Amino acid sequence: MTIQAEAAPGTPSSAVGAPADVPQPTKVQTPPVSKPTETPARRIGRRWLIGAGVFLALTVAGIAWWATHRTPSVQYVTAPLSRGAITRMVTATGTVNPVLTIIVGSYVSGVIQELSCDYNTKVTKGQVCAKLDPRPYQSVVNQDQANLDVATAQLEKDKSVVRYAQINDDRNRKLAIRNYVSQDVADIAKSALEQAQAQVALDAASIDLRKAELGSATVNLGYTNIVSPVDGTVVSRNITVGQTVAATFQTPTLFLIASDLTKMQIDTNVSESDIGSVSEGDKAHFTVDAFPGRAFDGAVVQVRQSPQTVQNVVTYDVVVSIANADLALKPGMTASTQIVTDERADVLRVADQALRYAPQGAVAPKSGASRLWVLRDGVPVEVAVVIGLDDDSMTELVSGDAKPGDLAISAEIRAATAAALPAPKL
Repeated sequence: MTIQAEAAPGTPSSAVGAPADVPQPTKVQTPPVSKPTETPARRIGRRWLIGAGVFLALTVAGIAWWATHRTPSVQYVTAPLSRGAITRMVTATGTVNPVLTIIVGSYVSGVIQELSCDYNTKVTKGQVCAKLDPRPYQSVVNQDQANLDVATAQLEKDKSVVRYAQINDDRNRKLAIRNYVSQDVADIAKSALEQAQAQVALDAASIDLRKAELGSATVNLGYTNIVSPVDGTVVSRNITVGQTVAATFQTPTLFLIASDLTKMQIDTNVSESDIGSVSEGDKAHFTVDAFPGRAFDGAVVQVRQSPQTVQNVVTYDVVVSIANADLALKPGMTASTQIVTDERADVLRVADQALRYAPQGAVAPKSGASRLWVLRDGVPVEVAVVIGLDDDSMTELVSGDAKPGDLAISAEIRAATAAALPAPKL
């Protein structure tokens, strides 16, 4: 019977059954190393670090995409369509003048002896405003009157000669028929009669000449009285008492008399580019520096054809008639005038800038067509319109899919930098 010895614990199996006297190699068995045990707290901390890293990477990637793919915000500048009046006007400057200004001068020369009119004096037709020294002209009148008297006396003398020559001619004619005197004596008597009659005619012509000279001298004497030719107001006086007036080469201006200051006119200078739209009867509005808060009204009464050229700039004189019942306007004032050439009342209108606006990428309209962009539900919508009168700030809308209250877009504002848009919230 075989007996198998059981190995003791820790004894290698090869040693079992071996002879006891055979030495066996000794094995040193290393005890197993135990791993450290992971706690739940450390496991949770490691997961938080991984999650934070992933979140940070996603956030950086999102910010980079937003910065490169974001669309700039757009804000629109709008104004509502409204109904009202549109007026086209031509602007010009001019000078306020009386309708009729009379220049009173002197036909004769002399020394001012009297002065009875001054600035702002109201005068009537025929009123004496000044008087020249009449003595030189009075002496000429006296001389011409004496010459006329001499010529008249000479005529009476020659008429008596004619009567005697007539009697002598009749006597000699009868005697010649009876042959009491020669025919020569009769012819001499007839010749003497004819000469006497011619002398009477000469004296009559001389009297007419003397009368004309006397009339001329009398007229010159009358010109020593400077009178007003019209009813009006003296606006200028250029003489003083004792001043010598010389009218030899040029008539001096002594007074300027405005016929009626309650009726004035403005002589405006309208450029050649605007004159074609101005016509008689157009209404006009103007202001003067003396009354900046007051507007005056008038009407065009004349468009003069004569051009005025100053430094190659051509203008035309347009006369505007105005009422000045309160005498507020003075001659010579500068008036800023607006002449109404066309107007519309109670029409649908839009700002000119809105007709020039188009969003980016919009297709240009056909030649001659007009369009308008309105903001509806926050989105620009194109509207085709037909325009009418334009006053350089507002334009009439004759027809189209536009109505009062529509917000017409005139401009847009785009954010240029990232600061213009809110940054994403992390």
